[in-house]
Parts: sequence; structure tokens; C-alpha cells
Amino acid sequence: MIEPSAEFWRRRRVLVTGATGLLGSHLVWLLLDLGAEVVAVVRDSVPPSLLVSSGLLDRVTVVHGSVTDLPLLQRTLVEYEVQTVFHLAAQTLVTHALANPVETMDVNIGGTYRLLEACRLHGQCQEIVVASSDKAYGRQEVLPYVEDLPMQGTFPYDVSKSCADLIARSFAQTYRLPVTVTRLANLYGPGDLNFSRLIPGTIRSLLLGEPIIIRSDGTLQREYLYVENGARAYLRLAEEVQRQGLIGQAFNFGQGGPLSVLEVVRAIMQIMEQPDAEVRVLGEAKAEIQSQWLDASRARAILGWEPAWSFEEGLARTLPWYREYLRS
Repeated sequence: MIEPSAEFWRRRRVLVTGATGLLGSHLVWLLLDLGAEVVAVVRDSVPPSLLVSSGLLDRVTVVHGSVTDLPLLQRTLVEYEVQTVFHLAAQTLVTHALANPVETMDVNIGGTYRLLEACRLHGQCQEIVVASSDKAYGRQEVLPYVEDLPMQGTFPYDVSKSCADLIARSFAQTYRLPVTVTRLANLYGPGDLNFSRLIPGTIRSLLLGEPIIIRSDGTLQREYLYVENGARAYLRLAEEVQRQGLIGQAFNFGQGGPLSVLEVVRAIMQIMEQPDAEVRVLGEAKAEIQSQWLDASRARAILGWEPAWSFEEGLARTLPWYREYLRS
């Protein structure tokens, strides 16, 4: 495991979109610890966000607005002389995307090409890391996903990430913009307040003494990545973009294999010492692919990246935060 470079990040001017989200909060935390000067584009005030509740937002330059506002993005890049960009802003919930496909595509696709156009016009960005997703691969006949597979999402959220992924690499190839793309497994960790997601939802149910609700039939397989492993992946990739000439490349980051929904629930029940808790399997999930997981060997070989915490270690680091959050 290679630690982030304090020398690289010290006094570096970094723009983070989606900074109040799960990954964004942890990424900003690491950047501030490393001495970076962080600018965050923030659309809404989100008091429960880890970035806000931890007090970290007070150490960040905040630009209020949306990533769909091109003039605002241009002004931000120029005014704060941004060197490095992490584009994380997105509508990330699959069920919300089903109900609101236009909003999802406007933010996930339109926000991406507007940000990249702002970077192209600015001309001073040295690293631009765009968040894609394992969902961008869509349904494939071969697993695990490798980076050279086509982007073929079918459902609204998946399509939005497939398009954003292709657009990012198009700007790299066409304009030689220093863009790289990340495709991460499902993230979990302290600060995730989207309780419709499996891991925080299961933890909350157990802490509140409520039945665990599983929307699917429990057999869906996914890969889960502890959020701080993901944040370190972003830093590692940005550090190597220019040194290794990685412009236009995409990298998978995963924990190391799939788990079924029921396996994840049982693991949480075991760690929380509630093996007999009630589980209700609804079998109602729609627009879901049966199995998805990633081959992260390229990131290991080229970037020297390894997850610092296992799945179980990540859960153990996550639980205390939710205990305190729900208590307060």
C-alpha cells in the first residue's frame, strides 16, 4: 500500500464537485490533512453531511451552485486557479434514477460535459479525475469487469454513467485534456445517509431494533469498497496522471470479489452480534443486474494501489459512526 504524497498535495489548489457526498467528504478530509487548498462546488446545504457535521466545510472555499452551470464552473476554475479537479457530483441512487431519469441524466451527463468544457477553456488543469461507476459496464457476459469492456448500461442510472464515462475519455482523446476515469465498486462507510442502500440501511435497522428490509430476493451479487479505500484510490490516480502519462485511461477499484445481499446482511448481523435479527425479503427490486464485480489488477500493477482495509475491517470502522449518529 502506497501512502498519499504530502509533497504532491501541499498547497495544491483542488476543486471537488460532490464534496458533501459520502466519497467527497472523505476525499476532502484527506486533502485537507495533506495540506491542499480545497474548493468545493456545493448545490445544497446538507447539515447531516460528514463534511458539514465534522466542521471541515469551514476549512474549504465553497462555491454555491450546480455542475450544470457552465459560467459558474468557468469562473470557479479561473478565480481560484485550480490545478486538480475531482468530479464526483452525481445523482447516485438507482431507484431515484428510475423515477427521475431526466434529472439524473442532466446532472450525471450534462454536469460532466459542462465541467470538462470549463476545464478545456481554462486550460490550466493538470489532473482531472472523473467518477464513473461499475454500473457503467451494464450487463456483460464475462465477469469480473475489466477496463476494456464496452460501456453498455441499459437502465437510466447505468446509462448516465456509461455516457459520462465515454464523454470523459472523448475529451481526453480529442483535446488531450488530462482526464482519467475511475470505476469503483459500491461504496460504504461513515457518513452515508442514503439509508435505502443496503449497508447503512441494515445497520440502522439493527441499531433501532427494526426488521431488516431487503428489496431484492437477496441473491444479487455486488462488490463493496470501504470509502477511505476509494478516496485513497482517487489521490493515487491523480498523483500518477502526468508522471506515467495516463491521460484517457480508466481504472477499476474494488475490494476483491462479490458478495450476495444476504451475505452482506449476515456479515453485519455477525459484527453487531445480532445473528437472530428479523430479515424480510421483499423480492421487489427492479432494473437490477444480477451480478457485478471488478477486476482491479490494472490499478494494482500501474498505480501500486491496494485497499488498506478489508470488507470486515471497513464495517468495523463504520459501525461506531452510525451508533453515535443515531444516538444524537
